[in-house]
Amino acid sequence: MKNTAAATPTIGIVAGEASGDLLGAHLVRALHVHVPRARFVGIGGPLMQAAGMQVLFPMEKLAVRGYVEVLRHYFEIIGIRHRLAAHFLRKRPSCFIGVDAPDFNLDLELKLKTAGIPTVQYVSPTIWAWRRRRIHKIKRAVSKMLTLFPFEARLYEEAQIPVAYVGHPLADMLGDFPGVQAAREQLRLPAAARIVALLPGSRVSEVAEMADLFVATARRISELIPETIFLAPVVNRETRELLETVLYRNDGKGLSVTVLFGHAHEAMAAADVVLVASGTATLEAALLKRPMVITYKMPGISWLIMNRLRYQPFAGLPNILAGEFIVPEFLQDEATPDNLAQAVINLMFDTMVRARLEARFTGILQELRQNTAEKVAAALLPILDGRTV
Repeated sequence: MKNTAAATPTIGIVAGEASGDLLGAHLVRALHVHVPRARFVGIGGPLMQAAGMQVLFPMEKLAVRGYVEVLRHYFEIIGIRHRLAAHFLRKRPSCFIGVDAPDFNLDLELKLKTAGIPTVQYVSPTIWAWRRRRIHKIKRAVSKMLTLFPFEARLYEEAQIPVAYVGHPLADMLGDFPGVQAAREQLRLPAAARIVALLPGSRVSEVAEMADLFVATARRISELIPETIFLAPVVNRETRELLETVLYRNDGKGLSVTVLFGHAHEAMAAADVVLVASGTATLEAALLKRPMVITYKMPGISWLIMNRLRYQPFAGLPNILAGEFIVPEFLQDEATPDNLAQAVINLMFDTMVRARLEARFTGILQELRQNTAEKVAAALLPILDGRTV
């Protein structure tokens, strides 16, 4: 499939955090195969910049979570969205693509679509989990929705919103990832060691909220299973410094913790069990077929609001996709070092549960592995050609 358009399209694009940066970079590369001269302009992270996009505002400005935290940065975020909209209305792109970050992107998409610019939302808001009424705003704001999960596409078809299920690029990327022993060799880790990967989140605010809990849990595991090795991948300098500060503050010198810059997939693949904050990393662990314990904490007011609005008991993506609790979740008050440590240790030694999890995760991988790059390009090229959505 090759694009026959002779023009050099400009594509507006916004991603708001590390997972969106990965998806956005994958999308940019997928379109460049068919439209090599396409220009991408907007907000993105280092992966999107490396793929060739022009960044107008730093992605970190949007990487805040929870109601209280967003309110603290409200005027700055609104100002960025206003200036970005003015830029795109002045220098009109062939289309605009919002990569996740729905609270930021939907309002921007509504303004651009009203002005006649085609808009695409890549990653559905979690209307199946909470705030279902947003689908009415989505219908007004989005020319086409690209979904990562098959059950999402059905919701948009029922609402008569143009949609394409494209699968998840992580399934394409991680489906053939090296196994446990190969990952341990790559990281120079002992083949027979007990290894736990610690992933408290990619945002600075998440690490600030979760790091003490993760370090305390690691200490408890180490007390019960001496010589356990802990791997802690981080995404940037700020999160690394924050995690190292927490380790120092909690006298982490007695723990065998290796802080890795990047290498999150290798760390998860090498681990016996992954202790992970709810988010995209839970899906990555599932696609790597690694047992995991999911946890999350946030400021109390944000938790009260979000907990009252959600429609289902699951927080982690593996459980959502399975439709049942296949991996343990400990949220908010239940997220204690003792609870998390015991759950990690249980998974570490229960071979029957580990085998069942690997089978379930294999099914998830097969369902989401859809050659996403080609499906994304097939959905977007007609829009760039001005033919259809």
